[in-house]
Amino acid sequence: MLELLTAGGWLMVLIVLCSIVVLAICIERLITLNPKKIAPPHLLATVWKQLKAGEMDAARLKTLKQSSPLGRILAAGLSNAYHGREVMKESIQEAAQHVVHDLERYLNTLGTIAAIAPLLGLLGTVVGMIRVFAEIMSQGTGNASVLAGGISEALITTAAGLTVAIPALTMHRYFVGKIDGIVVELEQETIKLVDALHSEENVEGSL
Repeated sequence: MLELLTAGGWLMVLIVLCSIVVLAICIERLITLNPKKIAPPHLLATVWKQLKAGEMDAARLKTLKQSSPLGRILAAGLSNAYHGREVMKESIQEAAQHVVHDLERYLNTLGTIAAIAPLLGLLGTVVGMIRVFAEIMSQGTGNASVLAGGISEALITTAAGLTVAIPALTMHRYFVGKIDGIVVELEQETIKLVDALHSEENVEGSL
C-alpha cells in the first residue's frame, strides 16, 4: 500500500485525505440518521396523552424539545397551538427547516468530494503523462523504468480517485434518499398532531 501511495505521487496524499473525510462523514451520518432516534415511534402518542391529561406544562415542553428532532418540531407547534392552525403550521415549518438542515449536515462536503476525487485522479494522470513525455524528450525512449514510473503514477492516481469517488457518490445518494424518507415521516407525524388538536377544538367550539 505504501508503495502504491509513493508511486502515485503527491496527489495521492490529497486523495487519501479525501477518503478519510468520506469515511468519517459516512460513519457519523449512519449513526446520526437513525429513524428511531429522530422520530421515536411512540412520541406522538405520549404527547397526545399528556395534552389530554392537561400535563403539557413548560417543563414537559422543554423536555420534549430536547428529546429528539421530532420532539423539537412538535414542541414548536405546541408552543403556538392556541394562536390558530396557520400560526401553528408556520412555527412547525420553521422548526422543520432547522431540523432538515441538521439532517443534511456534511452532505455537501460528501458530494463535493465525490465530484473532485476523479478530477484529482485525472490531474494525477496528466502530471504522470507530462513526466513521461519530459523523460522521452530528455532521454529518448531507451529508459523504460522511468517511462513505466510516469505511466504508473498516472494510472494509480486515476484508480485511487475513482475508488474514493464511487463510494462517496453512492453514500451521498443513499443519505439523501434516507433523509427524504425521514422528512416524510416527520411531516406525517406533525400533521397528525395539528389535525387532531384543531379538529378537537372545532368540535368543542361547535358544542
